[in-house]
Amino acid sequence: MELAAAQLALLGATLLAAGLVAGVLAGLLGVGGGIVVVPVLYHGFSQLGVDPAVRTHVAVATSLATVAVTAFRSARSHHARGAVDTVLLSRWGPAVVMGSVLGTALTAALGGRALTGVFAFVSLGVALHMAFGRESWRLADAPPMGPARFAIGGGIGLVSVMMGLGGGTVGVPILTLLGVAIHRAIGTAAGLGSAISIPGAIGLALAGLGAAGRPPGCIGYVNAIGFALIVPTTWLAAPLGARWAHAISRTALRRGFALFLGLTSLRMLSDLG
Repeated sequence: MELAAAQLALLGATLLAAGLVAGVLAGLLGVGGGIVVVPVLYHGFSQLGVDPAVRTHVAVATSLATVAVTAFRSARSHHARGAVDTVLLSRWGPAVVMGSVLGTALTAALGGRALTGVFAFVSLGVALHMAFGRESWRLADAPPMGPARFAIGGGIGLVSVMMGLGGGTVGVPILTLLGVAIHRAIGTAAGLGSAISIPGAIGLALAGLGAAGRPPGCIGYVNAIGFALIVPTTWLAAPLGARWAHAISRTALRRGFALFLGLTSLRMLSDLG
């Protein structure tokens, strides 16, 4: 019992710190706090002995619930600086929501190992892009507003939900490749995060009702304890990251975070071996 209490206390302190880092990164890099929250929850639940069959589901769903708050806070901060493309949001929003709904259904249907593999492989790709990609790379001069937006926006929503992320981690690289300036891409992707995370969190809360092996404090697959610990620090830290995003060079930070993300993804892949 004492060991369990010590583990819970350590997990609580870790989640508070993760919320602070997640909030700063959500505003600073546009990667979305979930890219930090999901691995922290995954490894924390692992240390507590949570059933591997639901461990990743709970981490992803809880992350989406926190992202719903963080994305709103980050988007509002960027909008105050004129860095949110409201036209793109209104045109791409329905496609992103559709992708989010489909991603939620796939997340609920997949086993824990498969979902862990999705997160690990995609995050490894994101790490490589952050380490070696160039913000000057372009595939188009402007994002498509015709039928192609449904495929691209839907893909962003689908992949992001399955990883427990907002719109930034997948959305920012795609938007910059489609000709959106980096600061505007970060702010706009933060806006897309709400269209991704809200339906995703609600869907997984419903899908997980009655599921066996969940840790205490869960509403479906959403862990209310983790949500309560992470959200306050992400809420406070996101505007700080947004302010720094417009004031400092981010190259070294991107590469440092890429190293962290690459090591994290490799650690999760090792769990599948």
